[in-house]
Parts: sequence; structure tokens; C-alpha cells
Amino acid sequence: MFEYAPAPESRDVVDIKPSYGLFVNGEFVDGSGSAFKTINPASEEKLAEIAAASAADVDLAVQAARKAFTTWSAMPGAERAKYLFRIARIIQERARELAVLESLDNGKPIRESRDVDLPLVAAHFFYYAGWADKLEYAGYGTRPLGVAGQVIPWNFPLLMLAWKIAPALACGNTVVLKPAETTPLTALLFAEICQQADLPPGVVNIVTGAGETGAAVVNHPDVDKVAFTGSTEVGRLIARSVAGTGKKVTLELGGKAANIVYEDAALDQAVEGIVNGIFFNQGHVCCAGSRLLVQESIAGELLASLKRRLGTLRMGDPLDKNTDIGAINSAAQLAKIRELSDMGEQEGAERWSPACAIPDRGFWFPPTIFTGVAQSHRIAREEIFGPVLSVLTFRTPGEAVEKANNTPFGLSAGVWTEKASLMLWTADRLRAGVVWSNTFNRFDPASPFGGYKESGYGREGGRHGLEAYLR
Repeated sequence: MFEYAPAPESRDVVDIKPSYGLFVNGEFVDGSGSAFKTINPASEEKLAEIAAASAADVDLAVQAARKAFTTWSAMPGAERAKYLFRIARIIQERARELAVLESLDNGKPIRESRDVDLPLVAAHFFYYAGWADKLEYAGYGTRPLGVAGQVIPWNFPLLMLAWKIAPALACGNTVVLKPAETTPLTALLFAEICQQADLPPGVVNIVTGAGETGAAVVNHPDVDKVAFTGSTEVGRLIARSVAGTGKKVTLELGGKAANIVYEDAALDQAVEGIVNGIFFNQGHVCCAGSRLLVQESIAGELLASLKRRLGTLRMGDPLDKNTDIGAINSAAQLAKIRELSDMGEQEGAERWSPACAIPDRGFWFPPTIFTGVAQSHRIAREEIFGPVLSVLTFRTPGEAVEKANNTPFGLSAGVWTEKASLMLWTADRLRAGVVWSNTFNRFDPASPFGGYKESGYGREGGRHGLEAYLR
């Protein structure tokens, strides 16, 4: 196999400040909590000091959003759309800068930040800009809710921000958003973009911090709508805390998606879909295809092909354009992946990883496959949120569906077959919010996304994504 020459993206396109404040009422201000640092997970180098917002800081941000709501909600939809279009265009203009910053702060390969995340971020703002003056045709009313408190995760920091902020603003709401503690930098650069777009002060406010800051946003009495993407455990806490308050809530939580491969599937295409389904973004994807259900008659051939393909994946510097597998986002997440993977071996599953050099510094985990997995194994039931694939087999379509649905989650699924009738039969019986046909991890701003059961409730994206932000 040919060796790839290094192809690093330049860090010089990003100007990372030594420290960052909170973004409240259109300006950066100091936080009154204890500052924390954000690091590059690929090297463990400190990137910047980040202000932590106390409950008092969150209160100031909510007050600013409430004051701005009066004029923003009264603004004609066509005028709000102009701001969203302007933000979308600035994101496109600064896409390279944003992609590099995302890879530095998150650890994901620049190829994914540049070619997947950033185009989708701009597309969501363009899409919802188009809805801003057409709300009467959406079928959910035209009255905004008020102040939206939004808490987003670290796996797709800028994309999750777009999923939350774009529909909220299009509907006339104002926003207080808390990015993840480990990945705040692109949200803070987005705050600068709001300034550049002359967005009225207070319409978007960004408060950084850890779980206490998020709790302050969620529990603030003057927040009308809570939107959260993250773990099922935190989702449960949020659901309990807002029960009986009258706040509107959407939760997009964990997943343990089944990727079903029937014996008539195009195997090479399926292998690429399996790799994309679980190893994209190091498996840090709520809807990752972490359970491979393969028909028994082709299991041997498929696994041999899959292992060959994994041997070609390149793990290393996220800023290298040849990199396929980047760094795990944090030491805590790496510890969880290691714990569950070790448990898989203890429970009797067989572990395999391709030979690959692991860098000396940073947080790394090689792409891993477990075979001989039983449905009772923890690795088949719990969300690992890392590059770990559990392989199970089935004989009949009925058995495939039964195994796929045997999970407390219900966020997504994939089905691989050349028979349209079998595809539709299977999709109709899967309890998953999104079912992909002969593809995986395919997103479009016009298509709604969300789950069943412990994967949460509510939909983001598409016309359906407007419902959560309208009265």
C-alpha cells in the first residue's frame, strides 16, 4: 500500500484568542464563574481560557434575550430572513476558518469538518431563512414562544448550534445557548459572526460553562423553551426539572442504531456504509450504526471485506487532509470507551482492530469490531459513543427486525438490500426516528430528525423543526 505524504491544513487561518468571555446582549463580557481551559484532544495542548457563566450571568443573558424578543418577534418574517441569509453567507465565507477551529477543538478530521459539517451548517441557516416569511403555511401557527434555552453537545458543536438557533430565530424567538464545556470555540466564533451580521443585540446570547451553567439555562423561570441534545441521563434530569413548568421541550438523546445488511445487498456499498455509519467522527454520533446485523449466509464474506477496509483507514492528526480517524474528544470519553470495550471481552465477545500506530500524546482509540456478540452484552445495549462496532447475525427478516428493535433507544437505523419491497417492509417495522436506505448518516436540512423511546422526543430539521418554536 502506498504511503500518503502529510497534507496538513494550516492553523494560521484561525486566530485563537488567549481567553474568551460570555456573549451577552451583543457584546463579549466577563463571566463571574471560575474560568476553565479548552484543549486540543489530539495533542492535549491548551487552546484558550474560557469564561464560566454563573447563575447570575445566565440571568443577565435571559434578560437580554427577553428584551430583544419584543422587537425581534415583531419584525416581519422577511426582515428576520435577511439576517439569517446574511449569517449563512458569512459562514460560507469563513468556512475554512470554522472548519480548522472545529477540528482543533473537537478532534474530528478536517475532511469531515470541511466537507460535511460546514456545508450543512450554512445549509440550515439558508433553509430556515426561507421559512421565516412562510410560517403561516407550515401548519404550526405563527406566534413564537419567547426565549429559547438551548444546550448542545461536543460531537458536532457548530452543526448542533445551527440545528438549534436557525429555526428558533426564523420563528421569531430569541436564544440563550450553552455549548459543550470541551468544545466552546466555534460557538464563540459564531458570536462574532452575529456581530458581523449586525444581528440585533440580545437575539443570540452564548454562555459557556459546565453542567451547572446548563442547569441554570434549563431551570431559568423566564425561559419558555428548552432544547437539548446529549446523553439520555441528562435528558431525564431535564425532563424532570421542567415537568409542570409549562416550558416546551425537545430532547435528542442517545442511540444504539442497527445497521441491517441482507444477503442480497451490494456488499462493497454496504461495507462503505458500515464504515461511515460507525467510524465517521470517531463514532461520536448519536445515530451511529453501532450494531451491525448481518444475514448469516453472508456474514463471513462481509466481515472479511470489512476488516480489509478498516486496514486502509488512517488515524492521526485531525488537521491532515488524509486522516480518516481523528482523536477522541476528551480523556473522560476515552475512559468510557475503554471500559465498555474491556467489558465486551470479559463477556466473551471477540475483539479485533487493524494494526495502526497510535500517537504518543492526545486521546486515541483504534477502530474496533466485536464479533460473537450476544444481545445481552453491554456492548450491544449501551451507547459506547466511540469507534466500536458490535456484530450480530440473523437468519430471517423477522429476526432482523426483532433484534433491531430490542433496545431502549430508537433514534436511527440503516437497511441494505436491493429489493425495494424488503426495504419498505423492514423500514415500516423498525422503531426508529430515521431509517436510511442503502446509505447512512445522510442529513439534509429539509428532512426532520429525532427519535423514539429513550432517544428523546420532538423533531429537528425540516418543516417539522418549526413546531418546537411556535405557539
